[in-house]
Amino acid sequence: MEAIERHTIAVLVDNEPGVLARVIGLFSGRGYNIESLTVSEVDTARGLSRITVVTSGTPMIIQQIKAQLDRLVPVHRVADLTADGEHVERELALIKVANTGEDRIEALRIADTFRARVLDSTLESFTFELTGTAGKLDAFIKLMVALGKVEVSRTGVVAISRGSDIAMGMQRDATADGI
Repeated sequence: MEAIERHTIAVLVDNEPGVLARVIGLFSGRGYNIESLTVSEVDTARGLSRITVVTSGTPMIIQQIKAQLDRLVPVHRVADLTADGEHVERELALIKVANTGEDRIEALRIADTFRARVLDSTLESFTFELTGTAGKLDAFIKLMVALGKVEVSRTGVVAISRGSDIAMGMQRDATADGI
């Protein structure tokens, strides 16, 4: 049996209504799992958005996902950041922990160790902002749960390839530079 692999896939698409629904529909219609999904406009002038999807499956399933994404009409480019080489992944989380007494002091110590930033503080709670890998966020949340009631809001993974190769880049407009 083939091993299940986790892949981060970046998709450059037209920024128009219904595109995200079509991409998600491709996954749900075929029973593929989405572990994380982020989307944002990245090029206003050309009307392009970037969708970052973290998914898992056998190598054959990952190939099918990429091929099917590439066939969607509003898709300009599909890049498998995992297969293409080294890449950087980050996620943002807001974590609220409600506690009192010594647990509050310990929460601040742990937050300092993880380089989490305090965004809000009351007499009974802290709200922290933390960026990092999914594993780092999971570890921080697990420690906070041991110190009180916790509420979490996460952005999902954003990723980009390492090095000077620009897989989904924008180019400087020569006319804007007077060239």
